[in-house]
This record gives sequence, C-alpha cells and structure tokens, in this order.
Amino acid sequence: MVYVEQTIPVDELAAIAVDVAQEAAAHVRRRRPELFGPGLSGTAPSADAPPAWTEPTEAAASTESAEAVVSTKSTETDPVTVADTETERLVRERLRRARPDDDILGEEDGGTRAVPSGVRWVVDPIDGTVNFMYGIPAYAVSVAAQVGGRSVAGAVVDVARGIVYGATRGGGAWMSDGTGARTELRCNPVERTELALVATGFGYAAGRRRAQGRIVAELLPRVRDIRRVGAAALDLCMVASGAVDAHYEHGLSPWDWAAGGLIAAEAGAVVITPPPDSRADEGHVTVAVAPGIADEFLALLDELGAREPIA
Repeated sequence: MVYVEQTIPVDELAAIAVDVAQEAAAHVRRRRPELFGPGLSGTAPSADAPPAWTEPTEAAASTESAEAVVSTKSTETDPVTVADTETERLVRERLRRARPDDDILGEEDGGTRAVPSGVRWVVDPIDGTVNFMYGIPAYAVSVAAQVGGRSVAGAVVDVARGIVYGATRGGGAWMSDGTGARTELRCNPVERTELALVATGFGYAAGRRRAQGRIVAELLPRVRDIRRVGAAALDLCMVASGAVDAHYEHGLSPWDWAAGGLIAAEAGAVVITPPPDSRADEGHVTVAVAPGIADEFLALLDELGAREPIA
C-alpha cells in the first residue's frame, strides 16, 4: 500500500478537484453551442446549474469569428479553442482562491517544468478538443493534485455524459452520475490478452502517427479489438470502470494522465506513466491495464517495441 504523508490534506484536495472540475465542465457544456452551433454538445444544464462564468475582462459572446474560436498548437491538426483557454482560466482562478500557495500546471497557460516539492495542480481544461469541436460527445475536464510529481487526488468529468470520476491515493476510485451517489470502480477481471478491449490514441505529427500505426497493425490481431475514443483522460477512466481492459498511448503530457492515471491505479490497474517533468514531444508511453492481463499485455507491448518512446 502507498501511504501519503499525514500533513497532506488529501480529502480536501480531492473535494477541491471535484468541485472545480464540475464547474469547469458546466462552462464547457454551455460554451459549445455558443461557439459551434447546435449539435451533440452534451447534456443540457439543469435548472440549478451554477451561473455562467465569464472572463474577468470580457463577457462570453456567441458571435466570435472562426479565427477567434479555433487556433492551432503543435501542428495544423492540433487545435485549441477559446473554450480551452477560458476554461483553464476559470480553473486557475478557482484553485488560487482555494489554495493560493500551490503551483499550477495547465495545458494552455503552462507552468514550470520543474516538479515542486509541495502541491502542484495539473489541469487539462478540455481533453478531447477535436471531439469538442466536431460535436462528438467524448471530451473531459481533468484536475489533479500532485505532491512531488505523484498524483494524490484527482477528478475527471465526462462533460457530455455528466459523469464524474475521482480518486485519492490509497483511498480508492469511484464514479458518480452527478446525483451524489458514488460507485466504487474496479477493473475488469479479464485474464487473457487475446480477449482484451484496448484503447489507444495517436499524436499529431505524421512521423509519430506512422510509428503508432505500425504498432496498432501488429497489435490488432492479438487482442479482442481496438478503440480510439480521442480523450486520454477518459480512456484511463474507462480502464478503471471496466469499459475497456487496457489503454496505451505515446506522447501524453502530465495534464493528460495526472488524474486519469490515479483513477485507473486506484481501481486496481497496473499503471505506467511518463516522468512528471516530461512533455508530449518526448514520446513516452502511458499504460493502464487490468491486473489479470498486466504481465502478458506488457510483454506483448515489449515484443512490439511499444514501450519505447516515439518522438
């Protein structure tokens, strides 16, 4: 068993993560139809939903130009929307209000690469931005608290389905449909890799995609099937809930795995994550796999060269 120092208020950090992630998810849910029009924008906000959050210096508007709504990052196929940046600012504001002395690392507004000794919040405002843009209902808000580079509390909110996943280190993992009732999460009791449903994802650079495609081509005949959801945080939570049996992906950054990796581990998965100071361009692999097939699945990845970095 992994123990957390008693001076770290893990339950408090977990409660903050859940509250902030849920508020951020509500903002994302409201903004999608404003930015992209009607479509599969997720569940409608309830009558008692919190009031809409707006930028401190500019009101949310429904008339943004296409150029203002979407820009790109690493490649032309790697988008970021105004909702990503708005939502991260919301999260940072709420975290600073609750824990003003903590560090924050976010996908959009960054943070120090060095791992602090105290609490660091790791934030992905919208994991699955391409899905968000296209109206595919598989995108999430991820908020985790780390100490010394290890996640100790985290929450992932499936925005479209309104499902909250959470965990604390040593305290187990759970999911909730938003009513307050929590269901404990445990991985599937699968025992044969050939029967495993495996989730994965792909990078945005063409060279990495080619290498990842070769691995998938060799892996596919040796497992039940492959799923590509398009949001790593949800993939990791799906391992925890038993919706898939394993997940592997190259090139994730800490905000992609910080909360979901903890949730999967606390549900019993064998989890391998990149170094906490790494970034996507280094190409390290992230793995989460149900314990009954962990040895066999990891050996298969080794056989395929899939545990080596893909830069």
